Amino acid sequence: MVFVLAQVMVLGRIHLFGIATPLLYVYFVLQLPRNYPKWAGLLWAFTLGLVIDIFTDTPGLAAASLTLIALLQPYYFELFVPRDSADNLRPSLAALGSTRYTFYAGALVLLFCIVFYSLEFFNLFNWFHWLQCIAGSTVITLVLIFTFEIAKAR
Repeated sequence: MVFVLAQVMVLGRIHLFGIATPLLYVYFVLQLPRNYPKWAGLLWAFTLGLVIDIFTDTPGLAAASLTLIALLQPYYFELFVPRDSADNLRPSLAALGSTRYTFYAGALVLLFCIVFYSLEFFNLFNWFHWLQCIAGSTVITLVLIFTFEIAKAR
């Protein structure tokens, strides 16, 4: 609920230099714990994306992108977790370490932004602007995610 309010009321209205929009709601999917039911993660991601789509007038973009990330997250997270770790391990900067968490969060946020902006533009006529939007939104989203992670650790 906090992600939806933050995105709809504040973050969805920020467009730095006309290209970078913070998409913080992807952080919800990044935080799904290990061995969380995959069907529940997909359902939560789709519902969150649909609510974001309704309030930001992006028909299906957030729902499709977030559902794809929720589909890949459990398998991708397993690449960064030691085999003897707890079953309910939640991905965080403290649990994975800075390097592994950067690769974990960075790849999923980048994939999310690629899918989101590919669906939004739906063509590659202005591919340079498309790349700027992907890069800018990925960077600003990761900065916000790391800010939350550092604040959570303290």
